[in-house]
Amino acid sequence: MTGQLIRASKHTAVRYERSRPGELVHMDVKKLARIPDGGGWRAHGRAAGSTSRRRDTVVGYDYVHSVVDDHSRLAYSEIHSDEKGATCAAFLDRAAAYFTGHGIDRIERVMTDNAWAYRWSLRGVITALGARQKFIRPHCPSQNGKVERLNRTLATEWAYRQAFSSNDQRAAALAPWIEHYNTQRRHSALGGRPPISRLAPT
Repeated sequence: MTGQLIRASKHTAVRYERSRPGELVHMDVKKLARIPDGGGWRAHGRAAGSTSRRRDTVVGYDYVHSVVDDHSRLAYSEIHSDEKGATCAAFLDRAAAYFTGHGIDRIERVMTDNAWAYRWSLRGVITALGARQKFIRPHCPSQNGKVERLNRTLATEWAYRQAFSSNDQRAAALAPWIEHYNTQRRHSALGGRPPISRLAPT
């Protein structure tokens, strides 16, 4: 009623930001239902969706793998068909190359949740990067909050912003959206500037 912001969780009261790019990156996976050819219920409505397709039809899921730099909020995402260890490790290697191309020459720490794929499959890549892996406390996703926030933004501004007519159409829209996110989208945590503003020109 007063307009004052009320925070419901003690976890959100403690905020931090690393002092330089690459000092810490956050890594996570967002699971999304695939879109059937011709569009899903967002395109045709729930009633149409239930009559045009059998309820037991399995469309499957996409797994959006993402890494976010703690200091600059630079993000990198890819869509894969699973979240297995080999997929996660190969993705982190490509994410590091993407960060290098944007002026983040070294990743020092990688923060993940305690998923099996992260706990046992990233060691080789992290060692090759000269980094260390940091795990959040179990059941405390707020500790990995910057990538969790990216997941929410991905959902509202990319995955569900419009009614896509196919899964391929939505997938093709991810890379342009990430480019917009990194170079144009204003971030309140960055004083209204995009992530690229916190990186040295390359």
